[in-house]
Amino acid sequence: MENTTIKVQNLKCGGCANTIVTQLSKLEGISDVNVNNDTSEVNFNYGSDIAFKSVKTKLSDLGYPMAGEENSFPKKAKSFVSCAVGRMSK
Repeated sequence: MENTTIKVQNLKCGGCANTIVTQLSKLEGISDVNVNNDTSEVNFNYGSDIAFKSVKTKLSDLGYPMAGEENSFPKKAKSFVSCAVGRMSK
């Protein structure tokens, strides 16, 4: 297992963090997911390049693209939905 930290966009609160932790923890080959709201960073362990790519895809699908990637209006809108879901499921 390798450990990495990536910076994401649109991370606003604990609801966002809860959604990210919950969704990434479901992915095969991913473990120990942690989110730092203050720095907009997601830290996790991954077992392969495929697992790492699945994290990037899932984050983008949830509305939290990696820093430097396209951050379109639909992605920003998705992040608000993910945030609300994360708040309700706490």
